[in-house]
Amino acid sequence: MTDTSIAIDAAFDSGNIDVLAIAGTRADLAIRRDAHSAFFQWFHFRVAGAAGRMVELRITGLASSAYPDGWRNYNAACSENRMVWGRAPGEYDPAVDGGTLTIRHQPAGDVCWFAYFAPYSWERHQDLVARSAAAPGVVHRVLGHSIEGRPIDCLTLGTGARQVWFYARQHPGESMAEWWIEGALALLTDPADPHGRALRAACTFHIVPNANPDGSVRGHLRTNAAGVNLNREWHEPSAERSPEVLAIRNAMDATGVDFAIDVHGDEAIPHVFVAGFDGIPSWREDQGEGYRRYRTILERRTPDFQTKYGYPSARPGTANLTMSTNQVAERFGAVAMTLEMPFKDNDDLPCPLQGWSPERSALLARACLQSLHEWLG
Repeated sequence: MTDTSIAIDAAFDSGNIDVLAIAGTRADLAIRRDAHSAFFQWFHFRVAGAAGRMVELRITGLASSAYPDGWRNYNAACSENRMVWGRAPGEYDPAVDGGTLTIRHQPAGDVCWFAYFAPYSWERHQDLVARSAAAPGVVHRVLGHSIEGRPIDCLTLGTGARQVWFYARQHPGESMAEWWIEGALALLTDPADPHGRALRAACTFHIVPNANPDGSVRGHLRTNAAGVNLNREWHEPSAERSPEVLAIRNAMDATGVDFAIDVHGDEAIPHVFVAGFDGIPSWREDQGEGYRRYRTILERRTPDFQTKYGYPSARPGTANLTMSTNQVAERFGAVAMTLEMPFKDNDDLPCPLQGWSPERSALLARACLQSLHEWLG
């Protein structure tokens, strides 16, 4: 008798899933924890043999995941061609098997991929670096290497005095961050884009598309190969625990920083927002006003951004200087911020077909750069 059960695999770049049981088109699954860490939330796997059949994928044990609230009202990213990512309906029940997300989807073809968010592969990262480094006026540098020896790539362009840093994927599972970087580089390397031309004349940009390549390839949510959360290493990074942060911060020390965006994604909050540096010891009113003015400009320029929802502000003198935005603002007197995009949809402007998507991440980057041009003026 021919086995008609689906097959599930995750032995590829950023893959993450353990198969507990498969019966026909139903599967019980679990997400592997980040190595040497308790964090888990990212998943990425392939289902084969499901053409025209409704599959039911039950991801269990999620009540102890990094952000259990992230599963409520969450629909999984899915794709049959790995180029366009839609959404498969999900239903979360915290009372079943330690918290279970049930994904139901009927693929048209034999193979379909599912992920926590549309992945940004290490191979695509190489293509982005190659394409950007070949553009006129762009200089590529390797700032250092990860624990497992992968390069920390940095692309520098522009001739202006303002030193601007964009860096993404300190938390590797937040793949929307590198989609944002791709959108930013597309604008900045376009010789015909007026905002790009003006920004290159006003600023020198230093762009790190992936600050945590080991975690990205391994399918981690939040940590590097040593199980270290890089966004808690900025006060005292070390070559042993966090060489990725050490390389980036050393490069920042060499250039100085006037403006910085650390690009992230938030599992639970269905909005786009930024977090600033309230509470740093050397906080200045003009520095805080620069941050607030940028938020105001960005909110006016795109309906995908808002300022009502976000993280609470730190009280004076209580900022966590192990986090990059606070450390960069304190260390350099910069206007720095953490940009957060949703894993779910953006409740301010929902898109039932894709939710928050790679395309919207790239478009948001354009709005952020156009806002920076206005802010500089």
